[in-house]
Amino acid sequence: MTGKYIIYAAKVLSILFAPFYFSILAFLIMFVFSYMKMLPLDYKLLILGVVYGFTIALPLLGIAMYRKLSGLRRHQMTRRELRVVPYVISIVCYACCLVLMESLHIPHFMISILVCALAVEVVCAVINNWVRISTHAAAAGAMNGALLAFSMIFNFNPVWWLCLTLLITGMVGSSRIILRQHSLAEVNWGILVGFCCGVITILTI
Repeated sequence: MTGKYIIYAAKVLSILFAPFYFSILAFLIMFVFSYMKMLPLDYKLLILGVVYGFTIALPLLGIAMYRKLSGLRRHQMTRRELRVVPYVISIVCYACCLVLMESLHIPHFMISILVCALAVEVVCAVINNWVRISTHAAAAGAMNGALLAFSMIFNFNPVWWLCLTLLITGMVGSSRIILRQHSLAEVNWGILVGFCCGVITILTI
């Protein structure tokens, strides 16, 4: 019975912290816990709506349509050679979101979050041609890297936030292993790739 609950918890964590949700989660955290909470509500809703539409709704819709047209089942999408199209769909949606955000003159450091997410998608798509890595873990690793990079830029102490994000990263990685979606090596490589993408893109873009 205990094993049943562990598997159920792993499924819930995999859904709650799917790669699609990390961008909007980052914006929500900024709008609630930083000085950006003073921005007008309609402005915050506009940004959240754009981010949600292009990083969650459209990619999920596109991937669902691809699965329906190709006749693939959900469990088949874990095969490395069949993940190319979902990656391309996500990358195109993220790129469109960046173009729209630029046209709306959104502050640069906010756009850098989307650049970070896009970088993770592109790097994972490229690596996927040779080695299968966990995109869930990569997104979680990017969250840690971006947080560390932002702490350098804005000169704040990230210790408590890092404790939280590292805990989430560990839980997400463990859930992927428990569900037998990835091996320990695939999760570790994903975290490393995501962390590097997070630090490099935020500090350089």
